[in-house]
Amino acid sequence: VQLQASGGGLEQPGRSLRLSCHASGIVFSINAMAWHRQAPGKQRELVAEIASNGTTRYADSVKDRFTISRNNARRTVLLQMNSLKPEDTALYYCYTAWRGNAYWGKGTLVTVSS
Repeated sequence: VQLQASGGGLEQPGRSLRLSCHASGIVFSINAMAWHRQAPGKQRELVAEIASNGTTRYADSVKDRFTISRNNARRTVLLQMNSLKPEDTALYYCYTAWRGNAYWGKGTLVTVSS
């Protein structure tokens, strides 16, 4: 199983970034996918999750700003991040569980600063 994340970078507060994660080695269409993040000195936390049927769940801190979506044909999950805040600065990780095991992609760094 491989999760390949991309799209991080430096952006100013109020602007947008989009993260992408391509998955291989799983039956993507039946798997829930998620994004987590870990800020410096803090624990890793769930940002957003999308079930196989498209049902989504968000952390309170990103509701109405972030949108998670999936493209089963491309085996890709996206995280559209709008109205970025400095507190969104973190390493963002793509995550899934498959056959009882948890899989994490390499983190992609998002820095929000003026």
